[in-house]
Amino acid sequence: MSEAITCPSGLTGTIRGLKGKEGKLLADRNAARSGATFDQILAACWLSTEDPGPYAIDEKQPLDWSKVLVADRFYALLKIRALTFGDAYAFSVQCAAASCRERFEWEIRLSELPVRVLPAEALAAFQAGNRLETRLPRDGRKVWFKLLTGADEQRAAKAIKAGQGGLLQAALLARLVEVEGVASSERRGFLDELELADQVALLDRFDEADGGVETSIEVECPSCLSVQELDLPFERGFFLPRAKERAA
Repeated sequence: MSEAITCPSGLTGTIRGLKGKEGKLLADRNAARSGATFDQILAACWLSTEDPGPYAIDEKQPLDWSKVLVADRFYALLKIRALTFGDAYAFSVQCAAASCRERFEWEIRLSELPVRVLPAEALAAFQAGNRLETRLPRDGRKVWFKLLTGADEQRAAKAIKAGQGGLLQAALLARLVEVEGVASSERRGFLDELELADQVALLDRFDEADGGVETSIEVECPSCLSVQELDLPFERGFFLPRAKERAA
């Protein structure tokens, strides 16, 4: 079974569902954490390109998924999963209310997750060298940043694993291209001293520039009826759901 899809950047092509050879990659939990594994899955399940969008490809140089924007990669993976196992995705949640803490099952339809098209400004900047500009609201200086590709995401994951800063700093460093008046070698120290409000403002600006799937959802505990917001979990069951989950 195959399906034509259009990614947030305008990249359009035909995908197929997962086969046993991709399942072998996903069954290896350590390998599945590697961005390179998803490169292989995307390359295998992407059958043809109808519109390359912002990417330069030809017959001799097929789509290089390590250079594809994270927003497009994630959208394609989501559609591949839905084509393989269906649109429903069930997962376990623990109630955040201190007085409850009940664990319950929640199910969503992947097709109902909002998708934001890559903004025209960001698309043009990506094609012109992947350099976007903003300004820190409190510090006042200019900052240049980029949209994340698969390769950038892999480098950030390796930095976190190696203990080179926390999640917030890794997320910022992965996107920063230049900071006005700050040498590249001093960037990490600059972020350590930067006010948290400016760091959060940077992340918000990054989000504005990105397209992609909105994965923040609300769930309601069936026991205490409290509502909590969480990021959609992508556990083993996302790509390798158990038989009872597939049958639900």
